Amino acid sequence: MDQEEGLKALDNIVTQFNTYEDFLDSQITTVDLYYLEDETLARQLVELGYRGTGERVKREDFEARKAAIEIARLAERAQQKTLTSAGKDLQDNFLMALATREEDNRSGKLSLNQQETDAAHTLKKQLASVIFIRDRNSHGQEISGYIDYAHRLKTEDFEVYFTGKKRLLPRPTDISFYNWDADIAVCNSSPNYQVIADNPEGLLFRYKRDRKILNVDPKAQPGDNSTRIPIPTELYIQAVIFDHISRRKT
Repeated sequence: MDQEEGLKALDNIVTQFNTYEDFLDSQITTVDLYYLEDETLARQLVELGYRGTGERVKREDFEARKAAIEIARLAERAQQKTLTSAGKDLQDNFLMALATREEDNRSGKLSLNQQETDAAHTLKKQLASVIFIRDRNSHGQEISGYIDYAHRLKTEDFEVYFTGKKRLLPRPTDISFYNWDADIAVCNSSPNYQVIADNPEGLLFRYKRDRKILNVDPKAQPGDNSTRIPIPTELYIQAVIFDHISRRKT
């Protein structure tokens, strides 16, 4: 039995029995108890591999795997509680797009499938999305702006957006904000992005971790390791998500 098969077999045993003693008891036959007349001794013989009806599992291996599975379970539950999009009935494309990116932007780590993991195991990948929204505010004024998604996730509760109680709109505190009616333009660097507002060709953002430039001009390429994805939505006049993936050797 190879290592992977052995781990699967151990996982099956660990999930089947609550304690190591329960596992040992499952290996003891009525004949063993009849001749030994001592349950503790019977357990010891199974643990040592002298008796038993199945595969021998060491106590330290059982308990270590049991603890690892429990830690993973608790971590998954904590993550589900952290993700404000979890369990929500999302109907609009924009909210669904935000939901698929929430975990990666919140944790700062990019989720990889197995093929990507095998091909890039020496690289640490991080996702940092920028959201562009153009719509009207509560006063009927047309506004637009760019939102550092990861930063917003850390500074406010997105529950109200994923439940539809409020709409996500750009603010003067975001990395870029423009009120078209009042002709008010504001730019702010965030923990993730540095704003380059004096570029003659248009607004640029520099991702601080890898120093790569994100170009948000729809007529230009977004930059290295970046993508521009227009989102068809009924919630806004226009919505676009820029995904930037940074790669650093580990």
